[in-house]
Amino acid sequence: MKTCVIIRYSEIFLKGNNRGFFERTFEENMVSALRGLSYTWEKQEGRYLVEDYAEEDVDEILSRLEKVFGVHTLSVAFKVSSDMDDIFSAALLVCEDEGSFKVMTHRADKKYPLTSMEISAEIGAKILDMRHNLRVDVHNPDFLINIDVRDSVTSLVFGKFIKGPGGMPVGTTGKGLLLLSGGIDSPVAGKMIAKRGMKVNCVHFHSYPYTNLQAKDKVIRLAKKLSPYTSGLTLYIVKVTKIQEEIHKKCDGDYMVALLRRFMVRIGEKLSQWCGAQCLITGESLGQVASQTIEGMTSTGDATSLQILRPLVGFDKNEIIDLAKEMETYDISIEPYEDCCTVFLPRHPVIHPALLDVLREEKKLDVDALVEEAISDVEKIEF
Repeated sequence: MKTCVIIRYSEIFLKGNNRGFFERTFEENMVSALRGLSYTWEKQEGRYLVEDYAEEDVDEILSRLEKVFGVHTLSVAFKVSSDMDDIFSAALLVCEDEGSFKVMTHRADKKYPLTSMEISAEIGAKILDMRHNLRVDVHNPDFLINIDVRDSVTSLVFGKFIKGPGGMPVGTTGKGLLLLSGGIDSPVAGKMIAKRGMKVNCVHFHSYPYTNLQAKDKVIRLAKKLSPYTSGLTLYIVKVTKIQEEIHKKCDGDYMVALLRRFMVRIGEKLSQWCGAQCLITGESLGQVASQTIEGMTSTGDATSLQILRPLVGFDKNEIIDLAKEMETYDISIEPYEDCCTVFLPRHPVIHPALLDVLREEKKLDVDALVEEAISDVEKIEF
């Protein structure tokens, strides 16, 4: 008898003739997540088994797999022969010390001599004979004993289903470039779009020396937190100090945020050509701040030919905070280090910028030269 980790996948079940592509990508992501650990791997119909690992690694294996999109549920199981005595021995190990239980059997091998109900009844009866402090409750049991008879040779016996993150395997729905600030929203947006199968890389804009190096370090730590959900990522760090100085010097200051956002997406479009991204991703939520009005979003979108995805557009701040806490980025995001959007921030930024007014101010700048200068010195960090 040995233990294994069962991995069951999620929406891949819905795929038809191209299911193989989704399964291969899913497998690659899980192998990437488990890099550095010793184990063996077995694929079964609709599930995978991780075996032959060191027992002290099981919590680490579960923790890593819980961040792999496409995982529906996980279980730590005993892998035994399909002999009823061996199944019973494993079921005893799954039992808790007291309370009520129910035996649930799935019989993948329909040629097995006993039906699912007969297996459950026989194992349940033996447990009651052995453990007099337990009782059966088929409606509201304190714990379950799950038996999965794979074939006449092998069965899996386990107690709990551990909920996975669901979603689609990262890398199956294209590539995107996330505008990663030091705030609460953008890391959450990156995770949410990765859940839909998109491969995500990131760009961060800084304004050193107006912003300090701690702000940069903060974003690097946020990217590191995000990377397990995105099956690794590349972070591009771009200096926009000269752009902001030029806007401050030559343009109406109330348009600083609107103009800077347009430069960001232009630079993002250039970087997308480097990394093969097909869209930009932002953490914008409609109406949350002055730049996130429909007019502000329209002004930003006008500056790029790429689609801009906004996974958080309909979320309120408390919902986003809860998601940030769940992925352990919230405490980093609220550290008091300012990002580039706070530099030369006007007292009364335009909340509903008319596109024609933004374009009028932008004509005062040598846009192409400023973009080229910004991308001439990009720092690249791999996670």
